[in-house]
Amino acid sequence: MADLCQEAMDHAVALAKKAGEIVRDALQNEMKIMCKSSSVDLVTKTDQKVEQLIIDSVKEKFPNHGFIGEESVAAGQPCLLTDDPTWIVDPVDGTTNFVHGYPFVAVCIGFAVNKMLEFGVVYSCIEDKMYTARRGKGAFCNGDPLQVSDQKEINQSIIATEFGSSRDPEVVDKIFSNMRKILCLPVHGIRGSGSAAVNMCLVAAGCVEAYYEVGIHCWDVAAAAVIVAEAGGVLVDLEDGPLDLMSRRILAANNETIAARIRREIEVYPLVRDDTPIETKQ
Repeated sequence: MADLCQEAMDHAVALAKKAGEIVRDALQNEMKIMCKSSSVDLVTKTDQKVEQLIIDSVKEKFPNHGFIGEESVAAGQPCLLTDDPTWIVDPVDGTTNFVHGYPFVAVCIGFAVNKMLEFGVVYSCIEDKMYTARRGKGAFCNGDPLQVSDQKEINQSIIATEFGSSRDPEVVDKIFSNMRKILCLPVHGIRGSGSAAVNMCLVAAGCVEAYYEVGIHCWDVAAAAVIVAEAGGVLVDLEDGPLDLMSRRILAANNETIAARIRREIEVYPLVRDDTPIETKQ
């Protein structure tokens, strides 16, 4: 398993670099933009091109491995996590950022075996920051080790979150209600890069103390989850228990103290008008 994971991780890093070149090149050209579930849920030709590059390369090198990709699921493929070696990919995390030239766009490649995440690669390609982690081996950015903040006081913390793509008034009200509760704890501030993976890597780097969101998908967080854990952070479900990749809820924090404090404030709400089936298989 160790050799397989290292071989796969080395391949993932090389693919992320190649994908990053495609993203940067595309920023210089006109982009064809389509909508997924709403006018703010975007997909570009670059998302699709990058995912196809990764799929084709993985299938050639590891023909027996499974694959969960954002654009593949959007096109009708099942979001199915099995015990088989599985690549979990978000080709362009932060598509809206990409469309507007906002400089936080990440290629995310996670790898799971027996439903356990083994490594994660997040390449923030406009910043040229390569975040990597392998289970039990530490987390790094461009080769330098990462360590979460040691802050335990919520009123000395910065918290990251996102608004998501839903514009249903009920969902928007819940999002702002939760943000108000967090802001009034009080905290130093609330931030959001526009990329779930980048937000989580900022937790790993010690720049923010926590990130939470309802409505994310496994491809948004799988790769970065390994990076947070290996940098000394904690990953939990916003509602209860440890992180479940398929639950569409996440809280990544620098420690249990901060995580518990945020968890007490957040009201978990049902997703509205969601159209993505989530499955697991033993």
